[in-house]
Amino acid sequence: MKNKFVLLQSVLQILVLLASFAIIISLSFEIFYFTQDVFLSYFLKFQFWICLFFLFDFVVELLLSNNKKKYVRTHLVFFIISIPYLSIVSYFQISLSDELYYCMRLMPIVRGGYALIMVVNWFTKSKMANLFISYLLSLMMVIYFSSLIFYVVEKPVNSLVQTYDEALWWAFMDATTVGSNIYAETTIGKVLSVLLAAFGMMMFPIFTVYITDRMQKVLSSDKKRVS
Repeated sequence: MKNKFVLLQSVLQILVLLASFAIIISLSFEIFYFTQDVFLSYFLKFQFWICLFFLFDFVVELLLSNNKKKYVRTHLVFFIISIPYLSIVSYFQISLSDELYYCMRLMPIVRGGYALIMVVNWFTKSKMANLFISYLLSLMMVIYFSSLIFYVVEKPVNSLVQTYDEALWWAFMDATTVGSNIYAETTIGKVLSVLLAAFGMMMFPIFTVYITDRMQKVLSSDKKRVS
């Protein structure tokens, strides 16, 4: 019975991951190929059902958990970000700024980040490799999402951001703390600039630790062969 529960949880994690990728693809298509009015109605319905599935996953894993209080305490944030806020805003006709409305579309994707880390854990035996891959994927996702938001909020007012390539270049340079010739003009863009640089400073030391760990293992292996 326990093995069946573990299998069910694994299947749910994979489905959550696939659903999150579907949201990412739909958001990217909206930006690059569709206008907001044409795509918005379809996206609202799509994200509504995805969020319902995320809530269903939360309830199922809660029921399967041995320590339900601990599960709620450690996974409450996943429940909060799985609520279909866009559908609620649309139903009650709540007025929001375009920037805030767009940022709310990205919230369910955070749920998929946890599922992605879980899937990585299945395929990597080394804890150091697991940590490295998880942080690398997290960094790539943060850079991509930041570039999307930066492109949407900065393009109408910033003459330096006319194409998505420029927003992506800004995100990569900001994450590496090197900086670029593109400066934010909106409040959200400025906040992203600070957060992305701080995130990059926290993430890149992981690469150094990983490379050092690999080099030590190689050197240790060479010494054993020589001896």
